Amino acid sequence: MMHVLGVERSILGQPWRWRATAADNLAPQDLVTQLLLARGCTPEALEDHRSPSIRAFMPDPSIFRDMDLAAERLADAVQRSEKIAIFGDYDVDGATSAALMILLLRQLGLEARGYIPDRLTEGYGPTAAAMTRLAGEGASLIVTVDCGAQAFEALAAARAAPVDVIVVDHHQCASELPVAHAVVNPNRLDEAEGAAHGHLAAVGVAFLLGAALLRTLRRRGFFAARPEPKLLDLLDLVALGTVADVAQLRGLNRAFVAQGLKVMAGRRNIGLAALIEASRLTRAPTATDLGFALGPRINAGGRVGRADLGLRLLTTRDPAEARTIAAELDRLNEERRAIEAAVQVEAEAMYASGRRVTVVAGQNWHPGVIGIVAGRLKEKLGQPAIVIAVDGDGVGKGSGRSITGVDLGQAILAAKEAGIVVAGGGHAMAAGLTIMADKVPAFADFLEELLGDRVTAAIADRALLVDSVHAPGGVTPDLVTAMETGGPYGVGWPSPRVAIGPVRPVRVDVVGNGHVRAIVAGDDGRSLKAMAFRSADTPLGAALLGAASHRKLWLAGRPKIDDWSQRSAAELHIDDAAWAD
Repeated sequence: MMHVLGVERSILGQPWRWRATAADNLAPQDLVTQLLLARGCTPEALEDHRSPSIRAFMPDPSIFRDMDLAAERLADAVQRSEKIAIFGDYDVDGATSAALMILLLRQLGLEARGYIPDRLTEGYGPTAAAMTRLAGEGASLIVTVDCGAQAFEALAAARAAPVDVIVVDHHQCASELPVAHAVVNPNRLDEAEGAAHGHLAAVGVAFLLGAALLRTLRRRGFFAARPEPKLLDLLDLVALGTVADVAQLRGLNRAFVAQGLKVMAGRRNIGLAALIEASRLTRAPTATDLGFALGPRINAGGRVGRADLGLRLLTTRDPAEARTIAAELDRLNEERRAIEAAVQVEAEAMYASGRRVTVVAGQNWHPGVIGIVAGRLKEKLGQPAIVIAVDGDGVGKGSGRSITGVDLGQAILAAKEAGIVVAGGGHAMAAGLTIMADKVPAFADFLEELLGDRVTAAIADRALLVDSVHAPGGVTPDLVTAMETGGPYGVGWPSPRVAIGPVRPVRVDVVGNGHVRAIVAGDDGRSLKAMAFRSADTPLGAALLGAASHRKLWLAGRPKIDDWSQRSAAELHIDDAAWAD
C-alpha cells in the first residue's frame, strides 16, 4: 500500500498509509462519501450512514435469545404492579442502563428500586448478599444490567430466595450460563442472529429490551387507556453509555449516538442538563464530550465517591437535587484525577522492558482509577497493560486495556480456567479480574506466553491511517464541519485524520499535564495551532520541542474547532509526526 507523503517510519516508528482502499478512489467522490467508504460503508448503504436512523439499523429484538421471555416477565410485573429492583454496574454503562430501565418503568406506572454496588466493599456485579437483601425487601423480580453474565453464585442465591432474575448484559460469556429467568446478551456463545450485535453496550441491549417490553404490552392492550412511553426520548442515555463504554460505533450504535445527541441537545433529562452545565459546556454536546466530559464525571461517583450518584442524577425529578449531585460529581472528578496521577507515576516506574504485556501491581492503589491508569500505560507503551491494586489482605483487583488484535477478555477467562485468577472477564479491549497477590508473577508469565506473539504481530501490522493531506492553511473550521458530517466518530468508526506540511514549528511549549502546544507555519507563511496531548516525555513531544525554528515536519492528526479561541478557528490534535527534511 502506498505510503502517505512517503512516510515509511514516523517519529513514533510507524508507516503512514491511506485509510481508503484503491477501489474507493476509482471515481471522484465528495468528502463525506470518501470518509464513509473508507470506514467500511458499502455504496448501497451510503444513504443510511449519512444520517444514521434507528429505523434503518434497529433489529427485531426477538432475534436475541431469551428476549421475548424477558419481555413477557417484565410485562407481567408491570401489569401486576410487582416490586422490581434494577441492579447495575458502577460505571457509566451500568448507570445509564439502570436509569433507562427505571425511567421507562416509571412511565409505565411502576417505581423500580435502583441498586448500584460499592466498588470497594462489594466489588463488581451481583453478590449473594445483595440478591438476598433485595429479595428480603420484597422484590419479586431483579433485572441486572451491565453485569450478571458470570454471577453464578449470586444468581443461585436469588433462585433460592426465591426471586426471578433477568440478566441484561454484553460481557463475554462462558459456555455455561448462570441460572436465571432470562439471560439477554448478544455475546452468549449460543447466540445466532443476535451475535451480529455483539458490539452493543449494555445500555443498547437495555434499549432493545425496552422496545420488546413496549411491544408486548401493546399487544396485550395495556395502552388502550394510557399513553405509550416514547422510548426514543431515552436515547440520550443510550448515547452516553455507548460512547463512555468505548463500544464500537458501527451499525446500530452509530444510530444510537447520532439520534441520542439530538435528544441530549434538547436537555430533556434533568440530571444530564445539570451535568452539562457542571461540565461548563455552552453548546450542544458532541460524541467527544460524552467520552471526555460527561462520562468521566458520571464515573467519578463509582470510582472515588458514592457509587449510586450517577444513577441518582440520571433519574431525579428535582432540578435542585440534580445541580447538587452534578456539582459533587464534578468535584469528585477532580479528586479522581489527582489520585490517578499518583498511581500512574508509581505504575510507570514498575514497567519491565522486554515484556510484551505489561502487568504491574501496587499495595493500596485506589481500585477506582486502575482502569484509567491501564489505559494510559497502554497508550504510552503501545501494548496491553493490566494494573492491579492489592489490599491489606493480599487480594488484588485488576483492570486491563488491550490493543487491536489482542483479545484480553478471553485471556483473563483462560487464566481463570487455569486457576491463576479468582474471577474475571470482560471484552476484547478491556477486562477486569480478582487475583491473590502471590499469583501476580505467574499471571504475568501466563499472559506473556499466551499473548506475546499476538502482541508482536499486532504491533508489526500497526500503521497510522490518513484520510487526506492539506496545507496548514487548509485546516479550517469549514473543513472540520464538513468532516463531522461523516460522524458520529469513535471506536470502530475513527474520526478523520489529516496530514499537513511541511511545517516549521515557530513556538513550542509544554502546558497543563504534559501537553505540548505548538504554533506551526507552512511554506506559504500561514500558521496553525497544534496540540500533542500527554506527550511531553515521549519521542513525539521531544521532536516537537527540539524542532522549533530549524527542522521541518509532516504532522498527522485530527482537525478540531479550537474551543478556547476568541474567534472561529481550527487546530490540529497531533497523533504523530515525521521529519520532512
